[in-house]
Amino acid sequence: MGRRLLMLGPPGAGKGTQAEMLCRAIGIPHVSTGVMLRDHVERGTELGTRAKEIMDAGDLVPDDIVIAMVEERLAAEDAACGFLLDGFPRTRPQAEALVEVLGPERALEAVVNLEAPDREVVERILSRGRSDDTEEAVRTRIAVYLEQTAPLIEYYETAGLLTRVDGVGEIDEVLARVVAVLAA
Repeated sequence: MGRRLLMLGPPGAGKGTQAEMLCRAIGIPHVSTGVMLRDHVERGTELGTRAKEIMDAGDLVPDDIVIAMVEERLAAEDAACGFLLDGFPRTRPQAEALVEVLGPERALEAVVNLEAPDREVVERILSRGRSDDTEEAVRTRIAVYLEQTAPLIEYYETAGLLTRVDGVGEIDEVLARVVAVLAA
């Protein structure tokens, strides 16, 4: 089974849930950029301080900061046996930077694209009941994801790494599909 993985999918497709369960099942760390950013901010690291200033201004954290955090995280001892990236890369330039960070000996083995129709992900996100999750906001997030990440899906498909998995269904059913494609 692949040990250096990336999970893609639109907001609300269940990426985070599937990533956590898969990582527990195969014994690799879940490397989430959201978790890393929060951790750096809470610890007050130099990267965290820079990221916080940018996020507080309402801007996206630039690639160089995110890449530096990913590089540091993947250098940790627990990532020696592999990792699952979640939330990074989001764009083709980030994917190309990741190739440099990993080098040929630690290159990605598989990319799982968790797919779910727009209506399904909108319903899922709205059912979570968060105050910032209005239908309009959710649809905007999905549109941004598609615009930024569609080239990434093509990039990994061309590289022969992409596997598409139906993200609709019970959590355990979807996990079984993910495990099956990685074991194939």
